[in-house]
Amino acid sequence: MLVKDIMTTAVRSARPEDPIREIAATMCLHKFAGLPVVDAAGKIVGVISEKDILHGMFPKFEDLVTSSGLVDFEALEREYQDVVNLKVRDVMSQKIIKVDPEMPVLKAASIMFRHRIRRVPVQEDGRLVGIISIGDVHKAIFKQNLTKLD
Repeated sequence: MLVKDIMTTAVRSARPEDPIREIAATMCLHKFAGLPVVDAAGKIVGVISEKDILHGMFPKFEDLVTSSGLVDFEALEREYQDVVNLKVRDVMSQKIIKVDPEMPVLKAASIMFRHRIRRVPVQEDGRLVGIISIGDVHKAIFKQNLTKLD
C-alpha cells in the first residue's frame, strides 16, 4: 500500500502572509492541529501548528536566564493578542518533514513516529499534493487486514 492510496488530496493550507488570527480560527473551527504552508506556486515552505502559535507566546530561554526567572503566565496569556496579529511566516516551522506519494505507507508512518508528528504533507515535484495522518495509516491498515479475514 502506497501513500497515494490513502492520502487526502483536498488539503487546507496556509500562505506565509496569512494572518495568524485567520489560521488559528480555521484550525479551531475545523479541528486541525496543523496546516502545511505553501507559496503561490504550491511549493511547501513550512508547517504551522497549534504548538507554533502557542510557542510564540512564551519567553525564550535566554530571556528567562537574564531576568529574575519568574514568569507571569497570566500576562503571557494576555499577550496572545500580540501573537494572533503576526503573520504565519513569523511563527511557522521551516523544518519540513514530507513524504512522496509513491512511498510505502509504513515507511511514511515510521517517518512520522521518528519525528513525533501526527500528520505529514505529501509532495510531488516540489508541490503539495496531499496529506496523511497517523489516523489515516491506522484506518488503512485495519481495513486492509479486516478484509483479509473474510
